[in-house]
Amino acid sequence: MTSTSDDAGRGLPGTLAAAVDHELVIKKSRFLAHLAPARTVEEADAVVARVRKELWDARHHCVALVVGTHADAQRSSDDGEPSGTAGVPMLEVLRHRDVTDVVAVVSRYFGGVLLGAGGLVRAYSGAVSGALDAAAGGGLLLRRARRTVVGLDVPHADAGRIEHLLRDWARTHDAVLEDVAYAEAARFTVLVPPGEVARLRADLAAASSGRLVPAAGEDRVVDLPAGPPPQG
Repeated sequence: MTSTSDDAGRGLPGTLAAAVDHELVIKKSRFLAHLAPARTVEEADAVVARVRKELWDARHHCVALVVGTHADAQRSSDDGEPSGTAGVPMLEVLRHRDVTDVVAVVSRYFGGVLLGAGGLVRAYSGAVSGALDAAAGGGLLLRRARRTVVGLDVPHADAGRIEHLLRDWARTHDAVLEDVAYAEAARFTVLVPPGEVARLRADLAAASSGRLVPAAGEDRVVDLPAGPPPQG
């Protein structure tokens, strides 16, 4: 998947919204790939332990994981397969597909036919690629992007009209309108691409004769649906 760039131009890897499974059969050997979200190494280890327990009779449970906003921690394990034929190829797929906070476990049930080093590399990498393809087809891949948190207080009498405006604006500017909080005024929070904050201010000023002035806060990394940003 393609990463999204922040203001500094550095791409942020994408991630998974939920776990996904994929099975690959080669010369009677079954390769069961399980990919799951994991924001820490400890979460990844828990996924691996669960798969090992559920598929206790598999001969190998090979692992690759990438965690951290910028794919800071990366690990792999061949779990008894010839060195370099399983974990590293799996990890290379995760790197190539530009995902993070993901752990991949491929459990192998041996079919009695030796595949050779090249065959193992293709099988383990293919199992992970297939799982990522399934995730993409099921809408489970997310892209990450840096967004500026913008807050806006609106009188209740204007809340409905401004909410409609903000929903349309967010849809056409690759922004996110969070849930509205109602108190003395309606509190809107919009996660805005950093380069679009000035435009949001201008559009709100035009819609309110200058009465509504949003306040920009900190930047936050958010997960968004994969695919190209919406066009205005």
